[in-house]
Amino acid sequence: MTEHATVVVDDEGVRRHLADGTEESVGWSELAEVAIRTIPEGPWKEDVFFLLVRDGGGGCAVPAGDPAADDLMARLQSLPEFDNDRFVEAMTTLEDSIFVVWRRPGE
Repeated sequence: MTEHATVVVDDEGVRRHLADGTEESVGWSELAEVAIRTIPEGPWKEDVFFLLVRDGGGGCAVPAGDPAADDLMARLQSLPEFDNDRFVEAMTTLEDSIFVVWRRPGE
């Protein structure tokens, strides 16, 4: 049986358990930036990722096709000063690009 990556979005933050046993995570309190990474790989490969960057670097990358992505998007869009226009632009592009959609206020 093949192990798959799993993503958990809860009140603490976001954790992605990878198939090799490693974990990426970021807590809501340490979240410094949210970006959308797009690559021209679709529609047969994952081509959109949420990049959650914590203070001091590191964080978590979540594929937009993951079952937890809807919960994640709802939480991200509720962040103060979240740039919904930039988010829509990112989700509709075919470009190889990174779109910053939120930074902690004051950063």
